[in-house]
Amino acid sequence: MTKLTTTFNASRRSIIVGGAAVAVAPALLNVARAQNKTIKIGFPVPLTGAFSAEAQDQVRAAEIAIKEFNDSGGFNGMKAELLVRDDKLNPGEAATRTLELIEKDKVNFVVGSLSAATQLSINAVCRDRKIIFNSISQSDAINEAKDWSLYTFHEALNPHLTAGAVARYAFPKFGKKIVYLTADYAYGHEMVRGFQRAGQALGAQTLADIRHPLGAADYSAFLPRIQSLKPDVLVLCNFGRDLVNAAKQVTDFGLKANTKVIAPVLLYTARQAGGADAFEGILGGTSYYWGMEDKIPAAKAFNDKFRKAYSGSVPSDYGALGYAGVRSVLQAVRDAKSVDSIKVSIALRQLRYNWYKGEQFYRKCDHQSIQSVVIVESKSKNMKDKYDVFNVLSVEAPDEKNLRTCDEMGHKIST
Repeated sequence: MTKLTTTFNASRRSIIVGGAAVAVAPALLNVARAQNKTIKIGFPVPLTGAFSAEAQDQVRAAEIAIKEFNDSGGFNGMKAELLVRDDKLNPGEAATRTLELIEKDKVNFVVGSLSAATQLSINAVCRDRKIIFNSISQSDAINEAKDWSLYTFHEALNPHLTAGAVARYAFPKFGKKIVYLTADYAYGHEMVRGFQRAGQALGAQTLADIRHPLGAADYSAFLPRIQSLKPDVLVLCNFGRDLVNAAKQVTDFGLKANTKVIAPVLLYTARQAGGADAFEGILGGTSYYWGMEDKIPAAKAFNDKFRKAYSGSVPSDYGALGYAGVRSVLQAVRDAKSVDSIKVSIALRQLRYNWYKGEQFYRKCDHQSIQSVVIVESKSKNMKDKYDVFNVLSVEAPDEKNLRTCDEMGHKIST
């Protein structure tokens, strides 16, 4: 019998048969995945690096979605499995790990990412191999026609929507002279663009957009300039450990005395890491805060599952996205009665769901999840316990009108 060995690389798929390379059709690889005894979901996230706290919470919450699916019977005799990989917050590493998940581990779907840069890298690999990718990090570019495909879904908020919601809430209340302290990569740039676009209608004026390297530890060189500009509002367009360090140093420098400090994404994990004093009075947007459970039954149900699994702790915003990203894909498998990528893609496009914070659905032209934006403010007083770190100030309801149009992003058909 002829011995068959399989070899993979990033640019082509082939099977070596008796020393000769024979091209493998994507359909053949899809058949191999369909024959898995488990539904495998690849989960590349930055377990090491500046965003590790958020990534670890994504994994914890995603595991709840897996357990929930399996405990309720799975699908057609198959249980789900989460294959977690560390993308190290590096686009090249993210592409390599994703390729291995698809070609070596034969995952059916991919959910994950926590950076705009790695997100696009993961999406490119999945798009080329016709594997569904449900992204759980913020990006505007992933919805644009040049990066999008029928296999691309975006569970997270995007910068245009998030920054716009925070601008609409904060600029009329605190002033129109704005300075941005911006992490110099896609996330930061897109957030500034979102604030500036929303700010045009509000009469906002950009005094400066001061950019810093991703992973910066020292912001002291920027703070005197910010103070000299005398802004009404300082926007911290950074994330994870960068946000923690910036908030601490802005507070220590005394900028809060005459300037309102806001962030497009006010992270629960960053607030926990930075502490009450550093984040006191800082306002921002988020996709989810556990304290919404008093008013939203789905939030209470999700929080209770997380508490039971993890010794009474509560999920973060990005944790909730990990849960929703996996649960949406698994629900679509059941709705499609298949693990075939095209059939599951069609089912996702039709999905209406309320996993943890209210009604959501994917816009058909770009597969962006239409959802609410929660405006929160950090607090240091009247905290019920160590988890009670934010006051919910407002919730901007889901509305497609707050997104860029499909035509604007290069999609020929608007919905």
